[in-house]
Amino acid sequence: MPRPRVFRRIRCVPEVTYFKPAGVRMRELQEVVLGYDEFEAVRLKDLLGLDQQTAAKKMGVSQPTFHRLLTSGRKKLADAIVNGKALRIEGGHVKIVRSNS
Repeated sequence: MPRPRVFRRIRCVPEVTYFKPAGVRMRELQEVVLGYDEFEAVRLKDLLGLDQQTAAKKMGVSQPTFHRLLTSGRKKLADAIVNGKALRIEGGHVKIVRSNS
């Protein structure tokens, strides 16, 4: 029996959840899906500049899990930018929290 998945805590859902290259029709684009948990990992580490241990604690995950989320999120962002793909932010096993704990 597999271990139950732990919800990853996120502070917010982004207001804008879709990005696409200018001048390319939607039907011609491939799409990359970035999960809310990956988005939150990138936000905490790259935007807010938190160290991985602190960021992992804020998300309620282990440091290795945080590292995997961060690596996966960065790879998806790079794929979308370098290869001209659309980026959609959605989904993931998350729980939205509003406090600073």
